Amino acid sequence: MEYSLTWDLDIFFKGGSSSKEFLLFLDEINQEVQEFDRIVSKINSEENDEISLIQAFDLYKNLNMKSRQASAFIGCLEAQNVQDKKAGQLRIKQMKSVASLKTVVSKLDEKLVELDEVFFQSILNKEPLNELKYVLNERRERAKERLSVKEESLITQLSMDGFEGWSQMYDTIVGSMTIPFKGEALSVGQAANKFSDPDKNVRKELFTAWEQAWDEKSDLFARTLNHLAGFRLSVNEKRGWDDILKEPLEIGRMKKETLESMWTVIAEHKEPLVKFLHRKAELLDLEKLSWADLDAPLAVTAESKVMDYQEGADFIVQQFSKIGTQLANFTQKAFEDSWIEAEDRPGKKPGGFCTSFPLDKQSRIFMTYSGTPSNVSTLAHELGHAFHSYAMRDIHPLNRSYAMNVAETASTFAEMVVSDAAVKEATNEEEKLILLEDKIQRSVSLLMNIHARFLFETRFYDERKQGYVSAERLNELMVEAQKEAYGDALSEYNPTFWASKLHFYITGVPFYNFPYTFGFLFSLGIYANALKEPSGFEEKYIALLKDTGSMKVEDLAEKHLGVDLTTRDFWEEAVTACLEDVEEFMRLTDPLVQKA
Repeated sequence: MEYSLTWDLDIFFKGGSSSKEFLLFLDEINQEVQEFDRIVSKINSEENDEISLIQAFDLYKNLNMKSRQASAFIGCLEAQNVQDKKAGQLRIKQMKSVASLKTVVSKLDEKLVELDEVFFQSILNKEPLNELKYVLNERRERAKERLSVKEESLITQLSMDGFEGWSQMYDTIVGSMTIPFKGEALSVGQAANKFSDPDKNVRKELFTAWEQAWDEKSDLFARTLNHLAGFRLSVNEKRGWDDILKEPLEIGRMKKETLESMWTVIAEHKEPLVKFLHRKAELLDLEKLSWADLDAPLAVTAESKVMDYQEGADFIVQQFSKIGTQLANFTQKAFEDSWIEAEDRPGKKPGGFCTSFPLDKQSRIFMTYSGTPSNVSTLAHELGHAFHSYAMRDIHPLNRSYAMNVAETASTFAEMVVSDAAVKEATNEEEKLILLEDKIQRSVSLLMNIHARFLFETRFYDERKQGYVSAERLNELMVEAQKEAYGDALSEYNPTFWASKLHFYITGVPFYNFPYTFGFLFSLGIYANALKEPSGFEEKYIALLKDTGSMKVEDLAEKHLGVDLTTRDFWEEAVTACLEDVEEFMRLTDPLVQKA
């Protein structure tokens, strides 16, 4: 059958942003939040009120799923049409219910802190709360480090028109932007795809227009970013948190030693990637690559390989089938049931994402597909996210909240399976070289680009503590970070990257950068297991995914891979493995360079 390029949202709520059914659903959530509040207020910590506590978590389980369902639906509406003002109004309405829910959850967390320790541990050892032992202990410990319910509630309320408001402002500004190019007004997403154009003049012209468009609004973006960071820093100060990494590491269920070990090893192994970038410049007949050339296809062929959507989908399913039948069948269903919005058209948000609709045990994937190898990899990446949700579909809803670093594990694993297969199945050396380059480019992105984001954000927060950081200074910080992360291998950098990268403006996940690199390298360990022991691998893989919502990442790695993430050994092996592609690339391109 022919796969649709647009997704089906009517299965959830008919009528899009005008859906009366969805408005009733939002009202239903609000009513249940009030009931949740009533039950939580009944909990008597002094009398060890077990019944009310069980009722409260049962209600929270349902509300958590409904709230995620509502947020996912609105997110899809906003992404498919940035001009959909009704979707924006729905978001404001939904955020109010989220604020109310967060306030009640803060009350519930405070009740957990007040419970007698012996009683608390006793109820965690029997049904129905025994399966939530990890997450409830985690909630209790985290609550001890928060402010009072009254203060946390005030922060949540103020964030709606402050913290969250600035993030929504960013989306509004980006949604109104167009990039002028050859008489056309391209959306940001359409323009970004042109950085893979084989014509260097097209890339150069596009990059100039791109930089100018972001620079023209840089003061607006600088103000937005400063207010987001300022809000976060103020909250951290009130809570007594000195380290800006405390919250992202807590969210990631990850030790600082693990993060430091990972970045240290990466920083020490940049040289092969620097050599790759220099070699690519030679192949493109350039003295040095500029930022605009990073995604350029190699000049070894007159035509870049293009896969239409149907071909790309079939290739992904075929490769996933080598991992296991569940992954392949699930992916086939996602294509057949129109879970994916991939049409290349104006008016869409840039980038890609996967969002879960937990009540229906489905996901939706958003991207703009134009047929490049990178597009195929992105599609596989997002399908990996969707499979992660699918693997956890029957797990208790409160055990499904996995950290962003392991969230990026399933996605990068799926991406790796497809890109590795593409290289191995190349029909000739020229095609193999093109696909190998695309695969290495993801290593460049995850070990260099993401490192630059981490360095920039760390230094930006240090300076923001002292006061407002201007757009000009943000440009300087970004270029400094890019030069360090890329080993100064480029002739021209992207100073306004801090403005164009959505991840800096996401409120829910601070430092949404290192999770990608962690997931990439962690998935290399998983992929190595798949290659060593293919028989029975899928069941082991699904078992790992099921544990991601109820374990620290170090414990997860020890249980399923038998490795210690706090030491260098695992990271050394993972980084070395991904750099083997560079050696192959250099060997294949030696004759081309010598011929030139």
